[in-house]
Amino acid sequence: MKVNVKSTVEIETAANILKLLGDKTRLTMMKLLQVNECCVCEFVEIFKISQPAISQHLRKLRDGGLVQETRRGQWIHYSINKESEHYDFVQSLLDYLPGQEKYLEELAAQGLRIICD
Repeated sequence: MKVNVKSTVEIETAANILKLLGDKTRLTMMKLLQVNECCVCEFVEIFKISQPAISQHLRKLRDGGLVQETRRGQWIHYSINKESEHYDFVQSLLDYLPGQEKYLEELAAQGLRIICD
C-alpha cells in the first residue's frame, strides 16, 4: 500500500516563495508556465510591459528556483522547475487559481503566438 506523504516547507522558505508569487505578474507567469513553456517575447506581448521588466520578473523566479530556462539559439524559453524541492508546494498553490491560457489563445488569434526556435 502506497502512502501519500506530503513534505513540509519551512516557514521562511514558504514566506520567500509566497513573496515571489505575491506579485500579480509573476503569479500569472507561473500559472501560464504550469501548462506551457514560454519565451520572454510572449510575456512582453501578454503583459504589455518592457522586455527588461519581464526579464527582471523571470530572473527573480529563476533565482528562487521556481523556473528554469532552456536556450534555443538566441531565445530563452522558460518553464516551471519540476526539479525544485518546492515543486509540489508551488503546484498546490497554482492549482487553486483559474487557468490563464486565454492570454496565449489571444496571442495565437492575433498571429502573435511566437514559437522562438
